[in-house]
Amino acid sequence: MPLARAWSVALFGVDGIAVEIEADIGGGKPRTQIVGLPDASLNEAKERVRAAVRNSGRKWPDELVTLALSPAALPKGGSGYDVALACAVLVAAGLEPAERLAGTVLLGELALDGRVRPVRGVLPGLMAARRAGLKRAIVPAAALPEAALVTELEVQGAEHLTEILDWLRGEPDTLRRPTPQPRAVQRDTPDLVDVLGQPEARWALEVAAAGGHHLLLTGPPGTGKTMLARRLPGLLPELVDEQALEVTAIHSIGGLLSPESPLVTTPPFIAPHHSSSVPALVGGGVGLARPGAISTAHNGVLLLDEACEFASDRLEALRTALEEGEIRIARRDGVVRYPARFQLVLATNPCPCAPPREFDCSCAPNAKRRYMARLSGPLLDRVDLRVRMRPITAMSRSDRDEPESTATVRARVRKARERAVDRWKKYGWLTNAEAPGPILRREFRLPRQVTAVLDRGLDTGAVTARGADRCLRVAWTLADLADTDRPTTDHVAAALGFRDRKVA
Repeated sequence: MPLARAWSVALFGVDGIAVEIEADIGGGKPRTQIVGLPDASLNEAKERVRAAVRNSGRKWPDELVTLALSPAALPKGGSGYDVALACAVLVAAGLEPAERLAGTVLLGELALDGRVRPVRGVLPGLMAARRAGLKRAIVPAAALPEAALVTELEVQGAEHLTEILDWLRGEPDTLRRPTPQPRAVQRDTPDLVDVLGQPEARWALEVAAAGGHHLLLTGPPGTGKTMLARRLPGLLPELVDEQALEVTAIHSIGGLLSPESPLVTTPPFIAPHHSSSVPALVGGGVGLARPGAISTAHNGVLLLDEACEFASDRLEALRTALEEGEIRIARRDGVVRYPARFQLVLATNPCPCAPPREFDCSCAPNAKRRYMARLSGPLLDRVDLRVRMRPITAMSRSDRDEPESTATVRARVRKARERAVDRWKKYGWLTNAEAPGPILRREFRLPRQVTAVLDRGLDTGAVTARGADRCLRVAWTLADLADTDRPTTDHVAAALGFRDRKVA
């Protein structure tokens, strides 16, 4: 009997590789074997696929069935290969024609009765199939809205294995086609008008939104740290198409997409609990690592509330991602890469007892130092804006001091970001926070008299070289908000002032 070939996809983080599945029948006692480094869930596919084929009215071959997955040295896992395995076996047995399998990628898990169940990672899988030159895809019907996000690929969906087998025989209208999905509207977010007082913190939040900067909020409980942080996504612009696809691909691997409107168009907001493990934050798992909170927050906001309650190893694990914008995780089956370019917001009380007023603190000096020492110097050096929150002294507010709404601040943020995009467009950056130090010091170098205060900070050790670069980025953001072409001495001094303050 001739060999049969089908196609599926192996995922490594957000990257994928097209996998060729070959089926051969005969040459030994009746059994089924899968070769090509399958994991336990893929090895179990033999039983799922056999039952699904039998319950779909087809006969499973009573001979040795060998299924080879290539590249053979590539570890493979998951249940997304089921449909491709079933089609390859039936074509090799001569029960189905082979013509339509050429150039078609098949994704989906099979139930024992032949139903096609959805799997994670459909979007990045189909993007990998498109890069490999495949022209057509069949996916679970429930995943059609997600699959339709991949252009230049003919996508169809199936609810049962029999529909796919009828399609192989050339029967028309057996598979479903995606229906046009409207772009999701901006979701409701909490409004800044709800936050009492805190003018300096509100200004820092606006600066953070305009430039993509990291932010630390320190203050007694009840001062609005968490309220402010949760309002940051509402100040950010919607994701551009490339960003939306990146975020959607990560959320697809994590199984976090909405079936009705899978495309993520608004910046995600992720707030893990302080008891979260390192793998939960940066990603992990057996075999190949799954995305963690920092990748789920890609192109959005990561809030670490009660930051000093996080164990030091959790906080230190963020440093590489903050610097490089991605995380690489080595596990038994290989190294995976996940994007992790997020805005970090740290919110913390100044001491363990957290009284309403700092002069009421009952903590011993050593206890307070140990508490704040969780935020190490290298971590804080990567935080651009540091703000001490003021205790709330009155629950009422005068009509003259009516706080600005999110819509008002977002309009200013949008204009500042437009200036930054225009400045950095030849480099492909969208925010000032992405601009590297060498570019700021050479091509966008400021006059010596403008940076004199920063030079004094370097000379006295008040700021590191990395911190100086971050001050320059903040200064450019302040200039954008002020609608000026270049930062002034006041902008540089204000940027340094956001860093040159104690957190304890």
